[in-house]
This record gives sequence, structure tokens and C-alpha cells, in this order.
Amino acid sequence: MSVIHIRKRTPLSDDKYTLERIAFEKNNRNGEPETQRREIYFRPDAVSVLLADPGKRSLLLTRQFRLPVYLHEDSDGYLVEACAGIMDEGESPEETVIRETLEETGYQPRNLRKIGCTYVSPAYCMERIHLFLAEIDLQDKKQAGGGLAAEGEEIEPVIISYEKAKQMLLAGEIRDVKTMALLHHFLL
Repeated sequence: MSVIHIRKRTPLSDDKYTLERIAFEKNNRNGEPETQRREIYFRPDAVSVLLADPGKRSLLLTRQFRLPVYLHEDSDGYLVEACAGIMDEGESPEETVIRETLEETGYQPRNLRKIGCTYVSPAYCMERIHLFLAEIDLQDKKQAGGGLAAEGEEIEPVIISYEKAKQMLLAGEIRDVKTMALLHHFLL
């Protein structure tokens, strides 16, 4: 394994999160030192949870607007995805799942089970996503849900059967990678 030497860090943006250009040196495959540069986005870790009501054999997903999807001129910019959110400083992944599930859906998750941790875009982004499965009772909503207006969130609930989720996954109708991974683990 090659030793990495950070040569220079240049801040490019510090609006909400930090974007830096980092110059580093590492040996190439011939063992020769080589300087490379990358732009790295320092976004905090996040969580995503697939919410299931086993009694109803149904899943609760969310539907919300995503600007990059719209900018790709890919449909109307809305994605169906698993509940997710960024971890607050000092918060555990499990605490984030509970907070985000209540904020986005209004349901209290139970029987949380962590299935892994993944990088979504490791070529440029520091964010890791902790993946969970949890149960909910669709008859026992605790609060309004819908996300936080202060964060511009307008989150719609999407309740689908296990079978419909499998059909959507196999038909390519689920295009969010964290949701795809959770559904593959849960269904297949």
C-alpha cells in the first residue's frame, strides 16, 4: 500500500459545507511518486432507513424534489426514496434515524437493524450513509411528518406493498442508490 502525502489544501467554498481542492502525492502503479489533485466535498455522514409495516406487508417511502434530478432533465425532479437525513454533530446514527423518521414521516421506528455503511460518491464526497431497516405501524402515526419547512422540505409519504416495491425496483423505477441498496437487501 502506497503512502499518501497531502501537499496542499485550498478552500473553494464554505457555504453550507466545505469544498476543498486537495493536492496529494502517492506512488503510481510503477512505484513512482505522482502528484494528483481532487476537489473534495466535506458533507457530514447521513443515515437512510427502509420502513416496513410487517402486518400490512407494506413499505413507507418518501417522495421529494431533488434539484440535481431536475437539472438532468430527468422527469419532474421528484424521486421516490427511503427516509434519510444528515447526522447532527454528536448524534449517533440510531438517534438520527429516529429523528429523521419522525420529521419526514411522522412515524416512530422500532426494531432498528443496521445493515451497513456505504459511500455514495467516494470520488469527491466525504459523506458516508449508514443503512438501516426498521419497523413501523402505519396505524400509529405520532406527528405530522412532511419534513422541516425551515429546510425547504416538502416530503410526501408513499406507501407500497412489498410486491409493488419489488416490481418498481426490477423495472428501474427506483433510481436512488441508497433506496436501491436497502430494497435489494430487504426484498431479494
